[in-house]
Amino acid sequence: MDHFEELYNGYAPQIFRVCMGYTNDAEQAKDLTQETFISVWKGLSKFRHESHVGTWIFRIATNICLRAIELKKRMPLAELPFQLAQPQEEAMEEKLEFLYQCIAELQETDRIIISLELEGLPQAEIAAIVGISHGNIRTRVYRIKERLTQKFREHGQI
Repeated sequence: MDHFEELYNGYAPQIFRVCMGYTNDAEQAKDLTQETFISVWKGLSKFRHESHVGTWIFRIATNICLRAIELKKRMPLAELPFQLAQPQEEAMEEKLEFLYQCIAELQETDRIIISLELEGLPQAEIAAIVGISHGNIRTRVYRIKERLTQKFREHGQI
């Protein structure tokens, strides 16, 4: 197995979930994940190993998501029908949809931070990706979690 395939298999599920945190749209998240790995593939030979490869991949995904958000702001929105989940999945699916909806309502930097936190990245690595201090990340994660918990309580999800 080549190096790119290992990276894709190892990081694609996490990158997809991070993209979902930005878009709250599975199809767009798939597209952004694909775009991320196209960029990874194109840039892999130039990667200088100045940071962990995962940090580099998450940074690419973050930049692609931010560009997509900017484009979306400029484009008119069109509502598309959605498919209903299977009955046994509905409760969990509803909570996940609500979580992604709440995350999508956060400021862009907070979306990045909480999406990476939910993926289990160390806070020091999140700080490197976002470009703010580790102490500031710790404080912001706490505050974001408090806001999300409050929204879940307000909507009877907890």
